[in-house]
Amino acid sequence: MPAHVPLQFYGEPLPGIDTSELQGKLIVIEGPDAVGRSTQVTQLRLWLEHMGHAVLDTGMARSALAGKGIQQAKEGNTLAPLTMTLFYTTDFADRLENEIIPALRAGFVVLTDRYIFSIMARAIARGWDPKWIADVAGFALIPHAVYYLRADVPDLVSRVVLGRGAFDYWESGMDMRFGKDMHDSFVKYQAKLIRALDRMVKPYNFDVIDASKPPDAIFKELQKRISGFYDTPTSG
Repeated sequence: MPAHVPLQFYGEPLPGIDTSELQGKLIVIEGPDAVGRSTQVTQLRLWLEHMGHAVLDTGMARSALAGKGIQQAKEGNTLAPLTMTLFYTTDFADRLENEIIPALRAGFVVLTDRYIFSIMARAIARGWDPKWIADVAGFALIPHAVYYLRADVPDLVSRVVLGRGAFDYWESGMDMRFGKDMHDSFVKYQAKLIRALDRMVKPYNFDVIDASKPPDAIFKELQKRISGFYDTPTSG
C-alpha cells in the first residue's frame, strides 16, 4: 500500500480535525441518477472486505440529523430548490463529521455513493451560481479517488425503463418542471447534471469510467483501478 498522505479540506477546514490522524482511504463513486452507483458500491464493499479491509459504506440522505427529514420532504414533494440544496448539504456535513471522519480516523476504507459533487451538480442544474455552491461545499475533505461513472442520457433512460419501469419525481427534476412530462423532464434534467459533472472532471480530478458498459464490466474496471490504488489483487 502506498505511503499515507494526509487528507486535506477543499476550503476552510472543520474545527478541531487533525487530518494527520485520518489514516483511512476515502473513495467516491459519482455519477448521474440511474447510472448504477449503488450496485457498484455494494459490490466494491464486499470485495474490499473479502480482501481484509474494514469498510464504511455511506451515501446521501443517510445522516441521523437530516436523512429522515429529507425522505419525508421528498415523499410529499415539498422541497424548494434552495431548501433542498441546504438540506442535502446539512446531511453531508453531519455524515462527514460523525461517520466519515471517525471511520477514516479508525483506518477504514470509506466508500461513498455520491459526494458533495452531486449536491453541487443538482444546485447548478437548478440555476444556482457554481462559485457559490463550490464555496458552500468547501468544508468537504478531498477524496483519495473520485470514480465518475459517466453515461449519456439515452443509457440512463434505458436503465430506468428496463429496471424500475417508471421515472422518479426527483430524478426527473419535476420540482423545476424541466419538461412537459416525467420522461421529458428526466431527459433534460439529467443532461444538465451530466454537463455540470463533466465540468468538474479536471478541477476535482475525477477518474472517468465508461458507464455505458454492462455492470460486470464496470465493476471489473473499478476493481482494476482501485487495485492499483491499494496494491490489492482483483481476486482472492
